Amino acid sequence: MNVFFEESGSFKAGSVLSRQGDAFQVELPGGRRAKVRAKDVLIEFDKPAASELMQEADTAAQQIDLDFLWECAPADEFAYTALAAEYFGATYGPVERAALVLRLHGSPVYFRRKGRGQYQRAPEEQLKMALASLERKRQQALVQVQYEEELKAGKLPEAFAGKVLGLLTRPDKNAIEYKAMEAAAAARGVSPARLMLDCGGIASPRALHEARFLAEFFPHGTGFPAVTVGALPDDLPRADVQAFSIDDITTTEIDDAFSVEHLADGRVRIGVHIAAPALGIVRGDPVDAIARTRLSTVYMPGDKITMLPDDVVDVFTLKEGDYRPALSLYIIVNRETQEIVANETRAELVFVKSNLRHNHLDELVNEETLAAGTGDYPHKDDIAVLWPLAQALFEKRQVARAGYGLKREVQRNTDYNFYVDGEHVSITPRRRGSPLDLIVSELAILANSTWGAFLHDHTVPGIYRSQRGFGAPGPKRTRMQTTAAPHEGLGVAQYAWSTSPLRRYVDLVNQWQLLACVQHGVTAKLAAPFKPKDADLYAVVQGFDDTYTAYADYQRRMEYFWCLRWLAQEQKKHVVASVVKGDLVRLEEIPLLLHVPGLGVHARGTRVLLDVMSLDELTIEASVRLLNVLDAPTVTSGDAAEEEDDAEGGEDTLIDADDATAETEAEALAEADGAAAGEGGEAANGNAGDEGRAS
Repeated sequence: MNVFFEESGSFKAGSVLSRQGDAFQVELPGGRRAKVRAKDVLIEFDKPAASELMQEADTAAQQIDLDFLWECAPADEFAYTALAAEYFGATYGPVERAALVLRLHGSPVYFRRKGRGQYQRAPEEQLKMALASLERKRQQALVQVQYEEELKAGKLPEAFAGKVLGLLTRPDKNAIEYKAMEAAAAARGVSPARLMLDCGGIASPRALHEARFLAEFFPHGTGFPAVTVGALPDDLPRADVQAFSIDDITTTEIDDAFSVEHLADGRVRIGVHIAAPALGIVRGDPVDAIARTRLSTVYMPGDKITMLPDDVVDVFTLKEGDYRPALSLYIIVNRETQEIVANETRAELVFVKSNLRHNHLDELVNEETLAAGTGDYPHKDDIAVLWPLAQALFEKRQVARAGYGLKREVQRNTDYNFYVDGEHVSITPRRRGSPLDLIVSELAILANSTWGAFLHDHTVPGIYRSQRGFGAPGPKRTRMQTTAAPHEGLGVAQYAWSTSPLRRYVDLVNQWQLLACVQHGVTAKLAAPFKPKDADLYAVVQGFDDTYTAYADYQRRMEYFWCLRWLAQEQKKHVVASVVKGDLVRLEEIPLLLHVPGLGVHARGTRVLLDVMSLDELTIEASVRLLNVLDAPTVTSGDAAEEEDDAEGGEDTLIDADDATAETEAEALAEADGAAAGEGGEAANGNAGDEGRAS
């Protein structure tokens, strides 16, 4: 005797070896033996053999017309044996019965299982909807196959037009376009992004890199809603100064300007004037909501995404020819000793006489022309006063760094400007560490340090940037916090970002707090927008830190991309580079760091000739190999290892000079030097680059 039974949701047939009560000992066609309960047995039969029954039943099941079977079935629950009589008539055997069970069980759209051998047909409306859904899926599967074939042939299906970037950045993984793309990419052995590039679905790798960044950080686009800036206070006094700014030619968010007044006693009053959006933006208003969401201006070669709308920036930027709202730090300086004898902070209107640009002044203003007093350029006398003060401030910071166990800051010699026109890029060097750079950076560092102390003295919380080693060996970590603490890399007792409120949300927050101190004095703690231990202030710190780092990572990635584009564009087959450390080299013509497999051991600064083997703008990778060692550096004095350590710092970071201010450049180098004190500096350079690039 044979039995047809259900086991673990599937149907099988086997020969009965024995029976004990309600249990059968059954041998399956493959030789496996199983214990089968009587309640699981649906059919007992002598012929055909078990293996033959399964084969014949499978074939017969496919011949059963489901629509006719559904018509024959009663509306109520039924046993399959009852339907067998209705469908097959009087003559049917074990093969037909087994075939009916297989067909009923394998057609859940038509029939629902209610128990062992028990079923119920689906309601008519539900059946129609289910069949329509199945037909849609069948048609979609056909379309998907068509898409796959076109993509594998290197052709972009018409339906993909306008969807490709979305498929690669924020895809609907249930969409047939996405499934076809994934399948075709797997078939061709490439990534989906590479497939779309090969098929012409994306205009260039650049478009994909930008789309990925925007999809993550600006999913609703980079535009701004219509907003109105609040009215400025009516009682702002007009300062009796003529201020000027020093920026790169592309800068539109002019945050800082300077002024010089000669006093009767031979001393000078120097003003550091910072744009004051906090006078018109109120915590919680629509403009604040925008700034709080973006947290910083995003920079990339050839473009930027501003933190604030252009019409808001226009209200507060320190553009020349008019009185502009500003938060001013005035310091009185003894010109003989360059000592600061007093300082004062005011909220006021400042007349900005000139917006000076580096590209107009860099050749005219240098150490030699300042020493000789030669040249003719705007604010020459003012710059002559600021230059020795900047030098004195720098030296004072170096003394403080030495007290923290750090060496002198290593100045970067060259930065690079990226000029992007469509898909073409020009990369030109620009000298860093000039007198104008030092003036801007030292006065900004002075303002940030002085205002950090100003907040601390009024017990008003702010957002500080600190770097401390606590006397222990190892790297000095840079962190942001809401209480004053030393920044050992910069050599200052405290440091609160306050000089870029048009471009960094942290600076705007600190400016609100500073205005409370200026306007309310000893009661500032009660009037400040953020009170001590305000949870929202901690949230700002965390959100800013994460976002600022992500923005900087994107800028670094795009700088690397444009360097690769330049190599391809200029058809560079061989390039000269100098060894930085290990197998890491820096190209001489552009700010690009590359790893050279098998480079060998060479002294830092050794010049090598490299063969450019491949450039991949999609993955942003370059493959090079060593051709020749050109020459090695000559160490003329001191210890070579010490010179190598001194040469670390921020020099190896990629920074678009159009976007990095002198202030943030100085911060980057100082922080990198501080971190390098514990780990040779190279790893710290990446962190320093984050600081400089996103500013």
